[in-house]
Order: sequence, then C-alpha cells, then structure tokens
Amino acid sequence: MRMWWLSAGLALCCMTQAATAGTVLVVGDSISAGFGLDTRQGWVTLLQQRLKDEGFDDQVVNASISGDTSAGGQARLPALLAAHKPALVVVELGGNDGLRGQPPQQLQQNLASMIDRSRAAGAKVVLLGMRLPPNYGQRYTTAFAQVYEQLASQKNVALVPFFLEGVGGVPELMQADGLHPAAAAQQRLLENAWPTIKPLL
Repeated sequence: MRMWWLSAGLALCCMTQAATAGTVLVVGDSISAGFGLDTRQGWVTLLQQRLKDEGFDDQVVNASISGDTSAGGQARLPALLAAHKPALVVVELGGNDGLRGQPPQQLQQNLASMIDRSRAAGAKVVLLGMRLPPNYGQRYTTAFAQVYEQLASQKNVALVPFFLEGVGGVPELMQADGLHPAAAAQQRLLENAWPTIKPLL
C-alpha cells in the first residue's frame, strides 16, 4: 500500500511539473520582430534563453510582424490563441498606431479586445507600454501614453509602462532610422520586461 501511495505521489508531482510548463506568446511589431537585426539577437530570443537559464520549461512563440498595428494584432490573435494555447500573452503593439496618428481611443479598444480574448482563452497578459516622440504634440502623446495606464487600471493587467525605457532617444542604442532599437539595446529591453513577465510564468 505504501508503494502505491509513493508511486501515485511521484506521478502527481510529475504531472504538476508538466502543467507548469507552457507557451509564452509574444504578439508585437518590428520591435519584437527584431527589425534590422539577426533574429537571434532580438529581445524575444534573449527571453527564451533567460527562461532556460532560470529553470523554466516555457517555450516562447514570437508572432510579431514588422509594421503591425493594434488592429492587425487583434485580427491575428484568435488564430494564434487556437494554435498555440499560450499560458501567457505578451502584447507589444501601438507604436505604429501612434506613428500613423490613429485615434488613441481605437488603440485602447483594440488592446482591450486582445486582453479580453487572451484571458477568455485561459492566458495571463502582459502589456508593454509605448510612448511617442515629442514632435507628435503634447496633447496626442499624453493621450497615447494614457491608453496603457488606463488599460492597466481598468483591466487589472500587468504593465511595463514604457518598454523602451533607457533605449528610446539614446543614439548608440538605436538604429540609424532612430525608430528601431539596435542590437546593443536588446538586453536592456529584456531587463525592462523581465520583472513583469517572471511572476506570471
């Protein structure tokens, strides 16, 4: 009888360990797609390595597309959720919405929909906040930044307030276009996101 309980306990332990491993789905734009870089240099690849180094079995799926908007991400998300069944969805979108001058209200609606759909599929969510250069005007840039803060409050969702903190506007960390982080910035991007991602794994 003792041996039966021991075997059952070991089986339960193994099942529990297997259940803790999951998929981290990153839905983003060029910043997460690694535009202008070898994909092995990007912060999403570094995230997979960090997970391995810290003993996590989670696998990272990078579903980021350069040039994507929040509307594009929202449209793509249902199929991604069905295909990968992620435990965690990291949303890094909005920069292209802002650069195109799209209404912040539309951005908020699209991101809110992505949060709701992800949670309905059983996934936790991390939102990576973006900000715009000051030349877009204070009124618009403030309204844009507030989208992420309001969603974090209203949806009680984990937020990195500004994903490009310490990177945006720093010439040596940006590519020549001034919009995309260089290879030297990728580790900083990971460090910006990791403290928010780790507790949700």
